[in-house]
Amino acid sequence: MTTPLISLQNVTRTFEVGRQSIRAVDDVSLDIAPGEVVCLVGESGCGKTTTGKMVAGLLAVSQGRILYRGQDIKSLKGDAYRRFRLGVQLIHQDPYASLNSTRTVGQILRAPLERHGFARGPAARARAIELLELVNLTPAADLIEKYPHQLSGGQRQRVSIARALTVNPSFIIADEAVASVDMSIRIALLNTLSALKDKMGLGVLFITHDLALAKYFAWEGRIGVMYLGRMVELAPARALVEHPRHPYTRALLSAIPEPELEGVQRRERIRLRSDEIPSLLRMPGGCAFHPRCPAFEGERCSAQSPALVEVGGGVSVACHPVIEQLRQQAQAEARS
Repeated sequence: MTTPLISLQNVTRTFEVGRQSIRAVDDVSLDIAPGEVVCLVGESGCGKTTTGKMVAGLLAVSQGRILYRGQDIKSLKGDAYRRFRLGVQLIHQDPYASLNSTRTVGQILRAPLERHGFARGPAARARAIELLELVNLTPAADLIEKYPHQLSGGQRQRVSIARALTVNPSFIIADEAVASVDMSIRIALLNTLSALKDKMGLGVLFITHDLALAKYFAWEGRIGVMYLGRMVELAPARALVEHPRHPYTRALLSAIPEPELEGVQRRERIRLRSDEIPSLLRMPGGCAFHPRCPAFEGERCSAQSPALVEVGGGVSVACHPVIEQLRQQAQAEARS
């Protein structure tokens, strides 16, 4: 069995707010194979960005552990820690803030190349030009002399992608990496990321609030849906989109605008019991989604927190009514 490139094992992250402790990420487990794309989707406050920061080593886990190539990142030292820091790179959401405005594109790209010994002098400049061409920024020889303020938002984000590639990573974390640009540019950037993933064999953790973008980017990968710190559904993208299990996933999918096409039935919009997202400071008991859930079934949902259960086909779901329904279906099939 292939060792996962990244493995989250019962990962929890808490923050102290005054005298209270909140769980921004609560008992999340996830394995990501080399070259695999996994998207984390959810509303603001669901814990997806915190999860990404922990995978990148920017935040420590409170409980559980994260493994990189089978090694706990918390215990890495020396060369092993350096390999992890080079191997896992982050593409930030805001290219206007993440690029040094006082440096040219060439200086931004040459800095990590020279600092980590990948190339120096003319060789570093040549590699910087090669990276710009790799992310479809041309004419690279002209753009390399420009400052970030002279570039468009889409061009800046391509520079951010190129910078992440300077150290030959094996894993990329893209945290809302296309959220700050127009839709047409988003698709072009996603196509570039997808091509780079295939060409370089990169594993990708793509973090977004937009399930439509996740569906587009991870169609051959997997999507994990998070809600108030917990993973509520994890499945191959095709299975999640065509046969969503969790009521929250179904609600997110039903909210995606669809064109009106003759002869094509549109997905029915699912109405939640409440549009208000509970505060992490006042978490409801039991399933955190139960105050809003259209499938709410009383005391069991409000008193017992559901575990994430494998239901077949690589699909895992955390929902009492769904698990019970599948159990009854399996019993009926066994009797027939």
